[in-house]
This record gives sequence, C-alpha cells and structure tokens, in this order.
Amino acid sequence: MSTKNVMIVGVGGQGSLLASKLLGRLLLDEGYDVKVSEVHGMSQRGGSVVTYVRYGEHVYSPVIDKGEADVIVSFELLEAARWLPFLKKDGTVVTNIQQIDPMPVITGAMEYPAELVEKMKATGAKVDALDCLGLAEEAGSSKAVNIVLMGRLSHYFDMPEEAWMKAMEAIVPAKFLEMNKKAFELGKNA
Repeated sequence: MSTKNVMIVGVGGQGSLLASKLLGRLLLDEGYDVKVSEVHGMSQRGGSVVTYVRYGEHVYSPVIDKGEADVIVSFELLEAARWLPFLKKDGTVVTNIQQIDPMPVITGAMEYPAELVEKMKATGAKVDALDCLGLAEEAGSSKAVNIVLMGRLSHYFDMPEEAWMKAMEAIVPAKFLEMNKKAFELGKNA
C-alpha cells in the first residue's frame, strides 16, 4: 500500500498530542509502519500545534509536505483553513467548528475570518465539520474534543471499532476511559 498522511492541527492545550498517540497506536496495532512527528509553535501559550502521522508498508520520513495530506484533523476552524494547502486535491478535512481567537483578533488588529467552512469547500476540499466541543461536553468533559474528533475520523479508516477501543485502552488512563469511549461514540455517530 502507498503511504497515507494525516495531519492533526490545533491550538496548544487541546489534546492533539493524545489524539496523535491514539492514531499512531491504532495503526501500529493494525500492522502498519508508522511515523509520528510533532511540531510545536507556542503551544503552551495557545499557539499552533501540528502533528504528522504517516503510515503504510514502509514509511521513511515523518514529515508531510504541501499537497500530501490525505486527511487534516483540526481542533479549531482557523487552524483547518491555515493548513489547507497541505491537503491533497481529493483530501478530507475533519474539523471542529469551535473558534479560538488568535492574538491578532484578541488585540483587535484583525477580525476572525467568516464562513471558513464554505471557503474551504470552495477550494474543492471535502469538509466534515461538527461541533466537537458540544459533543465532548455531552460525553462529560470539554477536554474530550480530541476523542470526539478521533471518533469522527474513524469513518475514514477501514478498521473495526474494536481496534480503536483497544488502542484507547492502551493510552487513556483508566479513570477517563469510559468518558472517552462515550466521546468517541458521539463523534462517530454525529
């Protein structure tokens, strides 16, 4: 099989690193060669965080270049739009519709861009946008946005749900497991 590329993008503190660990574990368990690379901006200060997950029969580099991502998973709408040039022509964006104002918006120097989902679709991208924050809160914690997104992402992988659950059990602390399983189901079935 050819190498597949998934970018996970968001803002520091949203749980993108746990999401990339879950996806990486799932793919390893399913027998793929997997490379995961994390790129941090000012992640601890609410800056951009990007994780590359590449998998296939043989993966030689952890880096995804422009136009190579099969899927972009985004925790925040503007981050989805910011990383759109990395998406393949027939690629998919799975995004939370939550908006987190970047510093130029907070200071009043710029306005948060309007109609981002429509603008991304206008480029030809397939966009799967949903209220992951609302679903995470329904599951029991606003911090479960990452697992809601993984549940939604599961639609684009030909892997049994049991494999996702096994990977989750391996990386999520036991006291948060049931809540995360509920978050996964809510994202999957939204």
